[in-house]
Amino acid sequence: MAESETILQSERAFQKPYTKNVNKLQFLEKSKAPKRFTREIGLGFKTPKEAISGVYIDKKCPFTGDVRIRGRILRGKVMKMKMQRTIVVRRDYMHYVPKYKRYERRHKNISVHCSPCFRDLSVGDMVTIGECRPLSKTVRFQVLKINSAGGAAGKKSFKSF
Repeated sequence: MAESETILQSERAFQKPYTKNVNKLQFLEKSKAPKRFTREIGLGFKTPKEAISGVYIDKKCPFTGDVRIRGRILRGKVMKMKMQRTIVVRRDYMHYVPKYKRYERRHKNISVHCSPCFRDLSVGDMVTIGECRPLSKTVRFQVLKINSAGGAAGKKSFKSF
């Protein structure tokens, strides 16, 4: 059994799954496979099917790990996917300049942890992200939902939300 678990792993070090007693009567049930730990994160976000039926191990996943979502809920566009389990999301906004009584366009890039349950994510997609505790030096947000597939729009196109 240990060999089959290591085959599924893609990390250098062995990843131990997040364990929590899902059901106290689990041992009384006659199911052969143990249930996978998943949670409802609340705030109207549904747990993805891949998180429930998947075999990945990610302790920083909001659906199967030990990270809670609290604070801000934001939306943005995926700009880069070159890191492992981390993406860069661009947030566009308007800034008012009182001297000229006009608005100027600005943007911020945010590093966001992307759980393996969002497999079909690609550059240009619009995502909803939620704030969590600091996961690394620059990552403080998690992907919660893929809103729409982007695609043909320009790389630095501006859209107000």
